[in-house]
Amino acid sequence: MTHSDSELILASASAGRAAVLRDAGLAFRQLPAAVDERAIETELVAENGLTFAEGVALRLAKEKALAVSREHGDAIVIGADQVMARGDRLFHKPANIAAARAQLTELRGHEHLLIAGLAVAMRGEVVWHHLETAALEMRAFSDAFLDAYIAAEGETLLGGIYRIEGRGMQLFSRVAGDHFTIIGLPLLPLLGYLRGIGWLQS
Repeated sequence: MTHSDSELILASASAGRAAVLRDAGLAFRQLPAAVDERAIETELVAENGLTFAEGVALRLAKEKALAVSREHGDAIVIGADQVMARGDRLFHKPANIAAARAQLTELRGHEHLLIAGLAVAMRGEVVWHHLETAALEMRAFSDAFLDAYIAAEGETLLGGIYRIEGRGMQLFSRVAGDHFTIIGLPLLPLLGYLRGIGWLQS
């Protein structure tokens, strides 16, 4: 069965994820999913099974895809989520500049993981999913650099403490992983899936 005429929907409010799809030449509609991310995370904390951070990223991606797919049954709905983790600690978007500074200070000189979950749903069912991880090591930057970085980035830090495609690259001494995984949407596996179902030309 071919899906060449199906609408593609991104179930995310992320401008970065939308830019990845747009730059790849995909025609899609962006419809953010109404999902209580912290409630799902809390539920997974109490469960045993999948590695915690990986479980959160994949579960949230699936829930986002399903939430939109239930309302748009004939569409191909992409759900994506990314988790930042160091050991068993998860980092969320900082509530204010002081919280952003605290996160950057905690991660300085250490490696952390970015875990990107991706899911596709059609007709209210998850039909494909993928999980990918990148490892990033922050250098032991000075307090003066930290002050200058925060001053330059300002309120953009509240959407995430760095943009790897921008000034945030100066934070790191080593980056191991796919660029699109770091941005939050592993693109190549998704393109492969879309070719496999006939939505993209093979």
